[in-house]
Amino acid sequence: MHDILLIGINHKTAPVELRECIAFDKDESASALETLRRTPVILEALLYSTCNRVELLLVTDDKARAVEAAKEFMSGRNNIPMARFENSLYVHENDHAVRHLFRVAASLDSMRSRKPIAERPRPRPRASSSTA
Repeated sequence: MHDILLIGINHKTAPVELRECIAFDKDESASALETLRRTPVILEALLYSTCNRVELLLVTDDKARAVEAAKEFMSGRNNIPMARFENSLYVHENDHAVRHLFRVAASLDSMRSRKPIAERPRPRPRASSSTA
């Protein structure tokens, strides 16, 4: 059975200066992802890079080797020593990885404050104009 891994760095684990060193821009993301997908221990991969996070979602049969391969990828691709960012990384496995991915997709793991919907300011109604 395959395992799902999510390895990342974000605004909670690292300062912006470090996140900028790890980030992938739009132009380099596609080639970086192709490089990652050619890694034998990684069966499938998704790269998610914004100003607040860089995350790799991986499918593998060997979790330990996949985590090491992901760290080496981040280090080598960005020309940054692994020791500089390794302590800021987090790793989620299987259900926890999927749960984290959905939290990110739903903006629940965002830098912006998330108030319950009832407490959010409501937009003011605009005056309507009729051309009847």
